Amino acid sequence: MALSPLTIQRGLFLFLCLVWGTNWLAMKAGTAEVPPGIFSGLRWTVAGAVLLLFLAVRGDPVRVPHRLWGRVVWVSVMMIPLNAVVMLYGLRHVPSGLAAVLNSALTPIAMVGFAAMLGQERFSARHLGALAVGVAGVIVLYGPKAAVGSLDTLELLGATGVILGNLAYCWSSVSARPLMRSLPPVHLVAITNFTGGAVLLVLSLAFEPGALQAATLQWSAIAWLSWWYLLLPASLGATIIYFRLMRDWGAASVGTYAFISPIVAVLLGILVAGERVGPVDLLGMAMMLGAAGLALR
Repeated sequence: MALSPLTIQRGLFLFLCLVWGTNWLAMKAGTAEVPPGIFSGLRWTVAGAVLLLFLAVRGDPVRVPHRLWGRVVWVSVMMIPLNAVVMLYGLRHVPSGLAAVLNSALTPIAMVGFAAMLGQERFSARHLGALAVGVAGVIVLYGPKAAVGSLDTLELLGATGVILGNLAYCWSSVSARPLMRSLPPVHLVAITNFTGGAVLLVLSLAFEPGALQAATLQWSAIAWLSWWYLLLPASLGATIIYFRLMRDWGAASVGTYAFISPIVAVLLGILVAGERVGPVDLLGMAMMLGAAGLALR
């Protein structure tokens, strides 16, 4: 029996949540050794080039109308250089629990807020209820761990970087949706990945400390494994799915991946690091899943 389009979309959404739930581990492992700018810039440039080449060979080359180039470049720079560098450098000075709270709680709120500002969606009681339950679940799950200790200056700067990077990504995601009236999602992913990655790579080689040395690609096996994971499932897989669902579902529903991805991170910690989950953790995960279900209903 053939699967319905909605069933396929839900399966793609689950894959998106699983991949982006494990991204944090790969990013931390890779940027612990390689400067974030060149690590991320090389990843996105290669991902975009591979997609552009694939589409050209398939006889479906990317052609961006002249009137859209300004917006495409704007979305590319916001989505990759600003988001990647600011957030990855911020993560160096922020506890992982606090970073998860900021990213997970802010994403759906910012997505719906920006979508409403641009006239793409309207707030509804269901959206507000889902956001409230989801944010409460994130706080229940990560709040007690993030609240331990006090923030120093570097931590405050790091937290600001995580917030700004997240806002840049959410704004660019919502801004990209009208472009998909003229460009298929995979075309938009290809051109934004290549454009944003190339800009980041050039800026990194010119200004980032340690970038020229890292450009020799003499990385450890862990750094390379992290890079390949972020390139294939994340950049060439989940990102295409993300744009497709943004077109079909809208920002509010797709943004709820931020309620599910942290659960993936917790389960990964149990399986890989032997971490334990208590009743409070289970309550937080249940609340986030409930919020996602409410928003996606």
